[in-house]
Amino acid sequence: MSLGLTRTDLDSLPNYVPGRSPVDLARELGLPEAIKLASNEVPYGPLPGVAEAVAAAVAVTHRYPDMGVLELRAVLARRLGVDAERIVTGCGSVALCEHLVRAACLPGDEVVYSWRSFEAYPIIAATTAASSRRVPNTATHGHDLPAMAAAITGQTRIVLVCNPNNPTGTSVRRAELDRFLDTVPNDVLVVLDEAYREFVTDDQVPDGLAAYGDRPNVVVLRTLSKAWGLAGLRVGYLVAHPEVAAAVRKVATPFGTSALAQAAALAALDQGDEVRRRCDLVIAERSRVTETLRKLVPEVPESQANFVWLPLGERAAAFGAVCESRGVIVRPFPGDGVRVTIGTPTENDAFLVAAESAL
Repeated sequence: MSLGLTRTDLDSLPNYVPGRSPVDLARELGLPEAIKLASNEVPYGPLPGVAEAVAAAVAVTHRYPDMGVLELRAVLARRLGVDAERIVTGCGSVALCEHLVRAACLPGDEVVYSWRSFEAYPIIAATTAASSRRVPNTATHGHDLPAMAAAITGQTRIVLVCNPNNPTGTSVRRAELDRFLDTVPNDVLVVLDEAYREFVTDDQVPDGLAAYGDRPNVVVLRTLSKAWGLAGLRVGYLVAHPEVAAAVRKVATPFGTSALAQAAALAALDQGDEVRRRCDLVIAERSRVTETLRKLVPEVPESQANFVWLPLGERAAAFGAVCESRGVIVRPFPGDGVRVTIGTPTENDAFLVAAESAL
């Protein structure tokens, strides 16, 4: 029985599901190790110089970090070709998405997004007292932008476009995004969530900042957790109109980008060539894994991220259980499908063996 001390409407929200610990699974199965392909991490370790930068920053952890994140914002500004006042950093791009909704929405306002998309979106909307308007994915597991445009009402304050989409890996191309943005009212924020931008190979999938950065109502979210290897330190950033960025800073958690995260991000951003090399390895494996999976599940969509999507419907949970029984952790979305992160070639081979057994 509920004590009535917290909001009862949160009872209907799903919990954000982290990837299971491979150490726990290995112990359970009596294996020397298990493989985790559930959390969209890049498997090649920290970038050169990152561990050393973090170790040096530990010496000043008794002090608060630079709340303005001035040095990191300046580096990002030079890299992106924008003014530093347009950049806000935070504890991953998901935290910045939450701050955006808090800055833009009052109780009863609406947030429109595709579904299925990033599982944090409904949680963010609900916990900021906004209402969700979910628009079903297309039959090919991507955003239905015309339907999303039609879902915008006078109460809509934000539209979230995850491109590439998590968990399906599908992407929105330039022509359709152009048409969509031209229909969105100027007083509605369109948030382009580009957490997986570095893995995009389709030249028709736009760089949101380059293509739409001059639109005052467009915000671009990016992260250093994926391609840049800082998942354990949580560094994300957004680029927005200065007025929007200033509002986000007002509602953001003070000191939300830790000293260790700032030091790691600065070191990582010096390693652009190595990031490109690692992304190319992931992309090559993505193609191989997709081709192999389509022999088992022909409907696997083309992914532009560092994971693939198996649209297994009601078979998703059982598929995940079989993979775990073979020491491979994937991410089932019961009733919808399974997301599988691209790992090393050896890890991917182990997954493909498990997948063939499961299917």
